[in-house]
Amino acid sequence: MSKVKDIGPFERMLTLTIGEDAIEPAKKTAARRLAGEVKIKGFRPGKAPMQVVESAVGVEAFRREAIDEALPAVLTVALEETELEPAVMPRLSDIRDIDNGVEVDVLVTLWPTVKKLPKYKGRKIELDAPEVDEAAVEQQIERMRDQFADLDDVEREAFDGDFVVVDVTTSKEGEEFAAGSATDMLFEVGAGMFLEGMDDALRGRAAGSIEEFESTLPQSFGDDGGTDVSVRVLIKQVKAKRLPELTDEWVDDMTEFDTVAEMRESLEEQLTEIRRTGMRAEFERILLQDLIEALDLELPDALAQAEMDSVFHRFAHRLEQQGVEFAQYLALTGQDQSAFLADLRSQAEVNVKTRVVLESVAKAEEIVVEESEMDETLAQLATASEMELDEYKTALVEGGQENALSGDILRRKAVDRLLELAVPVDGNGNEIDLKTDEADAGRHGVPEPAGEKEDPDVSAESRQAEKDRPTDDGQEPAEVDE
Repeated sequence: MSKVKDIGPFERMLTLTIGEDAIEPAKKTAARRLAGEVKIKGFRPGKAPMQVVESAVGVEAFRREAIDEALPAVLTVALEETELEPAVMPRLSDIRDIDNGVEVDVLVTLWPTVKKLPKYKGRKIELDAPEVDEAAVEQQIERMRDQFADLDDVEREAFDGDFVVVDVTTSKEGEEFAAGSATDMLFEVGAGMFLEGMDDALRGRAAGSIEEFESTLPQSFGDDGGTDVSVRVLIKQVKAKRLPELTDEWVDDMTEFDTVAEMRESLEEQLTEIRRTGMRAEFERILLQDLIEALDLELPDALAQAEMDSVFHRFAHRLEQQGVEFAQYLALTGQDQSAFLADLRSQAEVNVKTRVVLESVAKAEEIVVEESEMDETLAQLATASEMELDEYKTALVEGGQENALSGDILRRKAVDRLLELAVPVDGNGNEIDLKTDEADAGRHGVPEPAGEKEDPDVSAESRQAEKDRPTDDGQEPAEVDE
């Protein structure tokens, strides 16, 4: 017999009874497990009889272990009877002794539902809409000319943008130090490369000059990184860049275009498309942010905590792969642990709310995942994983991730629908055309997480740690650059 009590919009207290008829057989299971975990004098691991195990751990503790063993099966039946679907693992709240058994309170957290979504049809989102002007095209052309520039010897001082040929000698406490030393090194003045202080030493100096300064070897020098050294630089040559003349002949020889005019036109089209792609991403980000902020929804603490734990687990795993401990990460980034965790909690809430919004939009717009879309996505993921399709499908099903992948596709489709229904405008309220061939065709293949962009090494099917847990729809902490 189970009883359900509402204790919040999305939380239920489920009270159920575990009788002695269920506790007694559970004692045998608990005894076998404890016999292998607890060292009992005179018995090999796992071989102590139940009475001895009970005596070793204590009667009350042993009974509690038996109740813990019996609870999952009883809880499963109770959830089916009450038709409750937990969003996260139910949490034991209280146990009380009753005649012929115990009464147990279990907190069940449900997935949030939205009574009324914020307005999304016709919602205006203001974007910064810079035009692709002639200056932007000229800047791209100058970059191309710079890539093909020649270096000419000049009889003058070196300044930013010039190149110098130098011999560099480093020493430590008067003794020559191999790390940092180089012969006939080509160095660009003002580029901020190699050794700290190098630019200042070379700027305004001509061939034949010898400059000395103190520096610290950068961490890229490996074991020698961080070593304080004295540096002596001999300037052997000064070279200035000579850009090629912008002519139809040069364009025909060095690019895929025949004329300067043709290249300019193509560059303008490319820059326009890049700007449109960037604005579309910004449109999506701001739109979701606006909808989340307008959402009237108080998340259950257990749900936010579960997502926070999931995000932190993945983040810590990636730190481990980089060989960085969490304490080191905090030190390297200058963050306080409490502030970091508070930010992580905030991000987790955004993740869950984003999923709630997108799934609510999908329901309101009657969006579903077609079998063909699932097949197409599976084929792409299998190819990316270098696995046979059947092998990949089997692994996905066995890992319990099929529903997670379907959910990702559904939410991606919901994002696309939102972008169709909302209206991007400039600062004057004029509508901005962000349509592209990709947008018109839809993006229902390999799904990407909605909201803030996530690390690319997290695959679509692995973003759900366990069944019914929210996926990553928001930010995660910044990575550590190696």
